[in-house]
Amino acid sequence: MFRVRLDNENRILGFASGRVQHNFIRILPVNRIKIVVSSYDSTKGHIICILFCIL
Repeated sequence: MFRVRLDNENRILGFASGRVQHNFIRILPVNRIKIVVSSYDSTKGHIICILFCIL
């Protein structure tokens, strides 16, 4: 479970999707991610991929 800050400065809870969990992808605080926000609860979403990574 991750606290995610969106581009519009809102904060939501992000959960790692199956592909992110299965491939042991590390999510760092500096990463830009793609997230799908739940249609039932707009304060939660699934992290589906990492767009930008700084090592």
